[in-house]
Amino acid sequence: MSGFSTLMIHGRPNLPDAHGALRMPIYDNVAFEFGSSRDIQLAFEGRKPAHSYTRISNPTVEFLEQRLAAASGAMGCVATASGMAAISALVLALGGAGSRVVASRYLFGNTASLLEGTLKPWGLETAWVDMGDLAAVEAALKPGACMLFLESISNPQQQVADLKALSGLAQAAGVPLVVDTTVTPPVGYKPKDLGVDVEVLSTTKFISGGATSMGGAILDLGSFDWKQSPKLAPWAAQAGPLALLAALRREVHRNLGGCLSPHNASLQALGLETLELRVRAAAANALAVARFLEGQPKVLGVNYPGLESHPQHGLARAQFGGLFGGILSFSLADRPACYRLMDQLALIRRATNINDNKTLIIHPASTIFSEFPPLARQQQGVPEGLLRLSLGIENAPDLVDDLAQALEVL
Repeated sequence: MSGFSTLMIHGRPNLPDAHGALRMPIYDNVAFEFGSSRDIQLAFEGRKPAHSYTRISNPTVEFLEQRLAAASGAMGCVATASGMAAISALVLALGGAGSRVVASRYLFGNTASLLEGTLKPWGLETAWVDMGDLAAVEAALKPGACMLFLESISNPQQQVADLKALSGLAQAAGVPLVVDTTVTPPVGYKPKDLGVDVEVLSTTKFISGGATSMGGAILDLGSFDWKQSPKLAPWAAQAGPLALLAALRREVHRNLGGCLSPHNASLQALGLETLELRVRAAAANALAVARFLEGQPKVLGVNYPGLESHPQHGLARAQFGGLFGGILSFSLADRPACYRLMDQLALIRRATNINDNKTLIIHPASTIFSEFPPLARQQQGVPEGLLRLSLGIENAPDLVDDLAQALEVL
């Protein structure tokens, strides 16, 4: 099977269903029985593959993990309760007190809050860098760095970084390149081909099939030698290339307890079957709406990599197979203008979340970045007049009409 949708629809679980069900059953239970005390001992020691407790692994969750790994060409996957749970587990697996994350200055608000507000008091440092400035990135990757971390397309700023160039810098420094690929699922491209070592993502978004459920995932693409990671070197001595997955499954993810529920895993496995259709529809809508907004005199600027005017348009086209995601941001005069436009919309919903089947709008400065002071928001690329629009899969003319009538009130 070579087609993405074919693979997602016809992939089978490791073991056949006793009744021949065409969909993986939901194993909505907690514990699993063993035939002997020796069997359960080997399972807990990691010497015999088996499900023992759903917080650690579960057949339905495992099926989703296998589908996600197949989609990206990853060596393995660990599914989590949310995208933030995935990021938290990964950062704690790779770093600790005295180490440093080299992160994009343009990260989603909650991710920045995790690094700066939650983990910094525990001794984990973060170097905030513009990923478009390769010299600054190289300078930040000095001894003590544990990972290079960014979003494939920053949310909501829409910056696109050169992943192959960043991969070269990360390799030279002996650290993994970790990319949040939430907004660019592997439809039409493979992150590994761009030098990405680890993907982390929120499956709540595109993968869930329309905001049906919360979830997240960590995917090891199998390209990084974990003996180079001070934190994972002991695991590499035991598990070799599976060091990250072993550390997550048997320690960090297990101990944090952020497991994905079997019910949510089932919904998201179903969402994978229509992922390609929805990604392409949302991207087409985003491009149509971005072109409309770009021609409106009351709109001061539009950020969308699919526009030829975007500074990284050519790079985005080369990296992501001609798809540019389903999110754009645009600027109005100030916060009151943003509020007036939002309140006038009749079809587009005022709500957080991205990559829903419905088109959603939000004012980032007053919501997902509201905990940061004004100067910090400016440095993060989130001014007062910025609006984020997450395009759904509706008919594009209806979305354009709704925005057109709302712009008339400004």
